[in-house]
Amino acid sequence: MTSSTLTRPELTAADRCDRCGAAAQVRAILRTGGELLFCGHHGREYESKLKELEADVQR
Repeated sequence: MTSSTLTRPELTAADRCDRCGAAAQVRAILRTGGELLFCGHHGREYESKLKELEADVQR
């Protein structure tokens, strides 16, 4: 069985927080395949909930 890993591009200045629109610093990849982008503030605020959801949090 071969597994493939999808790589996501690095965050750029054009990537914005899904909560407030500030520059994104955190990407949360959900188990369902979706992704959320957060600024540092909102990334810290939602970190525990994202871990509960078993999201892959990338800083």
